[in-house]
Amino acid sequence: MSAGSGSQGDVARARLRAEPLWEVFVRPRRGLAHTHVGSLHAPDAELALRNARDLYTRRQEGVSIWVVPAASIVASSPDEKDAFFDPAADKVYRHPTFYEMPEGAGHI
Repeated sequence: MSAGSGSQGDVARARLRAEPLWEVFVRPRRGLAHTHVGSLHAPDAELALRNARDLYTRRQEGVSIWVVPAASIVASSPDEKDAFFDPAADKVYRHPTFYEMPEGAGHI
């Protein structure tokens, strides 16, 4: 390892940290949902999309790619799941146990 290679690596890592983080979602084939496959750093959406294609669909396993700025994603916390999802428990009418299936309905 040369004396300057450590500082070059530090510069490259600092540049990557300065670029926004993008979350990548790939839809493997028509009719399936997009699935989160990973993250990458890129300066803009266009380059993020191209890099995601090159990195996550090298074997042509996708038909659609979404890239989303990680800073734009808002998520609930798994630690607060009971308090967050409790209001849904009050709506028992949404459960199909209160309805009778008509004769001959088959699979619904």
